[in-house]
Amino acid sequence: MPPSKPNAPFTAVRGLKPAPALSRPVLAIGNFDGVHRGHQEVFAAAAALGKDLGRPAAALTFDPHPSLFFAPQRRLFALTPLSMKLRLMAHFGLAGAIVLTFDRALANTTAEAFVDDLLIGRIGAAGVVVGEDFHFGKGREGSPDYLKRRGADLGVPVVVVAPVGDAGGRVSSTAIREALARGDIASANTLLGYRWLVNGRVIHGDKRGRTLGFPTANVRLPAACELHHGIYAVRVGHAGRIFDGVASFGRRPTFDNGAPLLEVHLFAFNGDLYEAPIDVEFVAWLRGEERFADVDTLIAQMERDADNARRALVAPDPPCPSLLSELGTVALSDNSEPS
Repeated sequence: MPPSKPNAPFTAVRGLKPAPALSRPVLAIGNFDGVHRGHQEVFAAAAALGKDLGRPAAALTFDPHPSLFFAPQRRLFALTPLSMKLRLMAHFGLAGAIVLTFDRALANTTAEAFVDDLLIGRIGAAGVVVGEDFHFGKGREGSPDYLKRRGADLGVPVVVVAPVGDAGGRVSSTAIREALARGDIASANTLLGYRWLVNGRVIHGDKRGRTLGFPTANVRLPAACELHHGIYAVRVGHAGRIFDGVASFGRRPTFDNGAPLLEVHLFAFNGDLYEAPIDVEFVAWLRGEERFADVDTLIAQMERDADNARRALVAPDPPCPSLLSELGTVALSDNSEPS
């Protein structure tokens, strides 16, 4: 894992117009959904090559995810929407990111044109780093081997990073999505190398939590989020402060069985969070969502959930680093050229 640089300048641009801070960069290329341990190794290799060449290391990534371009009806459970992805890239040691809009023109770009015209001609890449499974170009015709051959012809070093794995299997975005979908926070966090977190603005709800003695900060997660419905021990970052809490994600079957909502009860907070952005970090799974026969039974269970969350937050298992106090904000400049 590269050393984190949460306070270092980070330049994020959408499009191919030159960004002086990213002149002749070493590019780590990929979708990087989740910014997991495997992605962090790619970033580390890019940072090392950049140091050797005296060039900045930056990510070249795509938005929307290419799979959504080819299958727009698909619901993709994004582990890290673009704004969070950029914040994590900054934390894990990159100098910046170039975001390309994945559209028909990019989908129809040949592997040769992608390397010669885009990477070298437009961006001016001084080096390239990819994972073993990276494919690119029309029909996915480009491969890491092709990149290495073409790089050798052009005098541009190319590093291919082997997959990361352990006894539990290969680290992948798919494996993390599957873990979160079954509520296995411990496995997801282990694969990520940090505690999974989401970001959103606090919205107005029905204020029911107040009447139950558990006021909540409510965040609407993306519709494609497949996090298992249930109760979680969480920590919340807001305005430079961190709060312990317990969260429910689900449809509230005791009341309205409505659209999924993340409802977070903070243990030691008095104030108004409406419209404020918060980061919610998932530390441990507590139980699945249930329907209760009456409100009193529900309140008794909520009190047990809060006690269980406090215990989980004292000694999370397995221990994974928290990034709540280390993630800064990232501004994305639009350097796209008019179509």
